[in-house]
Amino acid sequence: MNNTIDTQALGEKIVRVIKTIFDPEIPVDVYELGLIYDVFVNEDYDVKILMTLTTPNCPVAETLPLEVEEKIRSINEVKSAEVEITFDPPWSQDLMSEEAKLELGML
Repeated sequence: MNNTIDTQALGEKIVRVIKTIFDPEIPVDVYELGLIYDVFVNEDYDVKILMTLTTPNCPVAETLPLEVEEKIRSINEVKSAEVEITFDPPWSQDLMSEEAKLELGML
């Protein structure tokens, strides 16, 4: 019997959790803002998130990645979570989802 979780299903669960985290300055979650570049889940359920911030001197540069890490660690199946911050490529409004642009009145 195979009772392991599918890493793709876990990836989707992680995205749902990430969508509960909001940028304090913008009423849009960090996923829709396009701040999450990649979500990696390996067979051991170690999770690595590659994310960026709207600016390198973003006021939440210290707290936002920690919040993402803590929320992902709170998922039962996740063994470990690590957030890596990158500014390559730098964030731009083009990375925002249609939903985020609509929310901010940009469409």
